[in-house]
Order: sequence, then structure tokens, then C-alpha cells
Amino acid sequence: MPAPATGAPGRSGASGTTIGAAVLARLAAQAEVLAALDPAVRADEPDAVHRMRVACRRLRSALQTHRRLFAEGPARELATELKWFGAVLGQARDREVLAERLLAEARALPPPCRPERTAGLLAAWSRREAERVRPEVVAALDSPRRQALAAGLAGLLADPPLRGRAGRAAGPEFSRIAAREQRRTADRVRTALAAGPGPGGDTALHEARKAAKRARYAAETAEPVAGRAARRYAARMKAVQELLGEHQDAVVAAAALRELAAGTGEGAGSAKGPDTGGEPGREDAFAYGVLYARQLAAASAARERLPEVWARAAGRRLSRFG
Repeated sequence: MPAPATGAPGRSGASGTTIGAAVLARLAAQAEVLAALDPAVRADEPDAVHRMRVACRRLRSALQTHRRLFAEGPARELATELKWFGAVLGQARDREVLAERLLAEARALPPPCRPERTAGLLAAWSRREAERVRPEVVAALDSPRRQALAAGLAGLLADPPLRGRAGRAAGPEFSRIAAREQRRTADRVRTALAAGPGPGGDTALHEARKAAKRARYAAETAEPVAGRAARRYAARMKAVQELLGEHQDAVVAAAALRELAAGTGEGAGSAKGPDTGGEPGREDAFAYGVLYARQLAAASAARERLPEVWARAAGRRLSRFG
């Protein structure tokens, strides 16, 4: 991956860094991470898909958050392609997270729920799900579309299509962007809290989580310029993101357990072998029901904690980086 061009953005402001140069540095770093992880994902190394997905998200977030720095065309197209690639990786990663969560909780079930048997059934289901989605990830890595994405990132960094505003001093621009992303997240948090429990509220909380993540990534981009202030902002937004991530994981796990208990999950009723003890029956459905109730409780607890956690990320002074 070539180093980003630095001539176009110029140098400006007290730190000697322009907003354009800072954003290009972020894009170059994450593009390098994305490319370097290809062998690890192909080898199915632990956490490789997760790290590649995060690099995709950081790249896409940088292009979207700072879209006004770039001319229309290549930057927008790259954001679209990063969304596609991240979605493919997301299918595998979401299944990993779900399996890890369900297996850990299954092993902690009380003896009447037969924790080892329940964990065995869930492990067998998890393996089948992994086998189902992994070919899609490998196919995406080998696809012309993925190759075009890599070429597009390299081209943008080699010859950045920057607008004049990219030459502005980075510090004040990052503070302005941080305040904007904070307001955006606040709007979504308020909407989610007003919606209350239920499917509508769950969707609203998921949207708030995405906004907090975007705000966090914006602060990460600013860290080389804004230092401690940006790290503090990122940490506060990360806390919001992780709390809402716990809520989302619980909601997704509850939905999967509901299907498993009803026998409608893919392969849910056909797990056989020494690790499962046979086919699922009524007692297994009861264990799934206990796990389901625990997911509902976890989601409710996260929702109740949101006002407290958000209060630490809502202060106006948090976005003042200089």
C-alpha cells in the first residue's frame, strides 16, 4: 500500500498538520491493516475476521465522516465497496460472537438444565453455521470486486481527490467534527430511550450504537493531533458503544435461542454425535428457554444503564480538543 500523498493537503495551523493530511494518514494505516490480514483470514486464524472487519469499518467511517474533504466519485464508491466487504465479513464474525456468548452461558447453566449437553448441542450448531458462512468469506477475498477495492484504496492514497477545505488546520476541524458526531449520537440516544423496550426500541438502540462507534472512530483519527483530549472522547464513546453492543448481542442471542427452542433454527433439531448426546428434546428446549430469559434480562440491564453511561459522554467540553 503506497504512502499517502502529502503535497495536496499542505501544512497549516499550530500543529503544522492539515485535516486532509491527518485523514489520509488514518486511511493509509487502516488500508495497510486490511491488506496484511488477508493471509490470516484465509488461514482462519482466531480473531482475524474480526480485525479485518474493524479495519473495513474504520476505513468506511473515515471516508463518510470526512466526505466533504474529498471530491465526489472515488471516495463515495470506496465507502460503498467497504460496506459490501464488511457485510460479508460480518456474517462470519456475528456467528463467532453469538457462538462464544451462547456456549459460555450454556456452561454456566444450573445442573437441571444439563449444561454440558446444552453446550454440546450449541457447539454442533455453531460448527455448522461456521461451515456455512466461511466459503462466502473466502469467495469474497478471491473476487474481482475485492481486488478492485484494494486497487481503489491504493489509487486514492496515491492521488487523493482532495478539496480545498482539506488544507484547513486539523485541530479546529477535528473539534468541530467531534461536536457534530456527539450531537448526532445524542439525538439517537434520546430517540432510543423515548422508544422504550420492544423491537422499535431495540432498533433505535442499535442505531445509537452505530453513531457512538462513528464518533469514537472520528476521535481515533484525531488522536495524533489532539492527543489526550481525543483519547478521552474516544474512551467515553467506546463505553457507550460497548454497552449498546452488549444490548445488541443479547437481542440477537435471544432471537437465535427462540428459533432453536422452536426447532426452526438452521439445523437446530438435527445435531447428533458424542458431544450432543442425541437429538434435542423437550428438556433441551427448556434449557434454551432459560438461556433466552437470561438474554432478555441482559438486554434490559444494558438499556437501564444507558442514561448513566451516556451522561459521561454528553458533556460539551468533551469535544473541545484544543
